[in-house]
Amino acid sequence: MIPFFDGHNDTLLRLLETDGADKERGFIEGSPAGHIDLPRAKAGGMKGGFFAMFPPPLKTGLAAVSGSAGLSPNLPPELAWGDAMASTSGMASILLRLERAGALALCRNAGDVRAAMAADTLAAIFHIEGAEAIDTDFRSLDVLHAAGLRSIGIVWSRANAFGTGVPFRHDADPDIGPGLSDAGKELVRVCNGMGVMIDLSHLNAAGFRDVAAISSHPLVATHSNVHAISPHARNLVDWQLAAIAESKGMVGLNYAVGFLRPDGRFIADTEIELMVRHVDALVEALGEDGVALGSDFDGAMVPAAIGDVTGVQKLLQALLDKGYGEELVRKIALGNWVGMVERVMG
Repeated sequence: MIPFFDGHNDTLLRLLETDGADKERGFIEGSPAGHIDLPRAKAGGMKGGFFAMFPPPLKTGLAAVSGSAGLSPNLPPELAWGDAMASTSGMASILLRLERAGALALCRNAGDVRAAMAADTLAAIFHIEGAEAIDTDFRSLDVLHAAGLRSIGIVWSRANAFGTGVPFRHDADPDIGPGLSDAGKELVRVCNGMGVMIDLSHLNAAGFRDVAAISSHPLVATHSNVHAISPHARNLVDWQLAAIAESKGMVGLNYAVGFLRPDGRFIADTEIELMVRHVDALVEALGEDGVALGSDFDGAMVPAAIGDVTGVQKLLQALLDKGYGEELVRKIALGNWVGMVERVMG
């Protein structure tokens, strides 16, 4: 079994939306719901990952992250700061309670990640996906950072005070809408100074260019794929991949079937070989140090052959079968993410 580190999951949102007061029990003891819980993570070789806190869309907006969302031509409405802060605080609370229960370790740097893995404890990095919970004076950022926040996706696929995302639209590119606001540009600078990683997944082309021009950190897209294979607005076009490569950055392979398939269809009957094609293209564009995993578990429909976190070994075996050496597969699975955490967070 090859150990792996996952660049993106939405497990905390799934737990937040679980009925009942003890939302952590199903994760700790195991549950048939969703893609990740502690027993399955350990059985599947998962050593840690970026645990995203995604403020859910308004009920009048986009109803889900996956499924029919893959065909939506429009951005969902913006989310108020209070609503975003409430849900983000709820997910952060779940993460902290899981740490107190010994189910995982909240990691603030690469040393923490290595220590957690050495203790056979799931290493969790606090990530927010869509910065709606951050005010433009950055007071809430100070609080979230003190709680352990170390990675920020400036936008989800909607606009906020900092920038604009891309719609869930197939046969489209990310060149839609304006670049970062002045507050968004300052957010990048502040995060650079705090050792907080900026995630480019979901960001539009103009915002991507702004981050590339401002940031002193490597460019990272935690859960995105190759637009030349699957022409979805969520995927990365050639010039974006070139900019990431120039910065010695990283892309995490997204398992969402609509971002894998050339036809953009959201159907579970999607072959693992298509995931391998995206890895091939990413390695060609970024080099062996620039490719990792970013499943989008618990936030997307994934290939039925993968199923859940226990199926990641099938992808890694497919890479071995393709002729990838074990050393490279281990880098893609785990080593590259740990290296990126060390470069950005220390």
